[in-house]
Amino acid sequence: MATFLIILSCLLFATALGLVSVRITLAPACSYLGLLTLSFATTPEGYPVVPINSTILFGWLCMTIIVMVATIMQPPPLRRSKKGTGYILLGAITGLAVGLLGFSFASTLSLVYGTMIVATAAGCFFGFLLYTNTPEGQPMAIRSGNFYNCFVRYFLAKAFPIAITVMQMGVVAVLLIAVYQNTHS
Repeated sequence: MATFLIILSCLLFATALGLVSVRITLAPACSYLGLLTLSFATTPEGYPVVPINSTILFGWLCMTIIVMVATIMQPPPLRRSKKGTGYILLGAITGLAVGLLGFSFASTLSLVYGTMIVATAAGCFFGFLLYTNTPEGQPMAIRSGNFYNCFVRYFLAKAFPIAITVMQMGVVAVLLIAVYQNTHS
């Protein structure tokens, strides 16, 4: 049963990444379902495969609901737009990878967790900045004069859901690396 739940969780995470470019409002929910599914996977001895507790699940459920409501409140043309989502997603995944390097210097799991979250959010921001330097993103560039207005709206509509989607995957990665380090040290 654990193998089935792990595979299902991976499929839900992959679907969440695919939903970013199709229906961005549903991507965080799909990612949360992947996190929730993985929390039910146990070893034959009855221990969780990944120690995802109810506090983690409740916190990320609240963030998922908040981001979905914030995305739904955006104007429909902005929600349907796919402009820049690839750059923001690539930035978020890069930020996640950089954030996981926190294991090399952090002394506690909570510091690694925080590093992953901050690095993923920073990756979204830098992905957005990279997009504003493309011909398509020039109207939102810093020097365009309407950067602040575009940044707030576009960040709520695109980067916020992408960040939460990728961060939920990062939670699993942080916990898996921590479990691996504890069993092999």
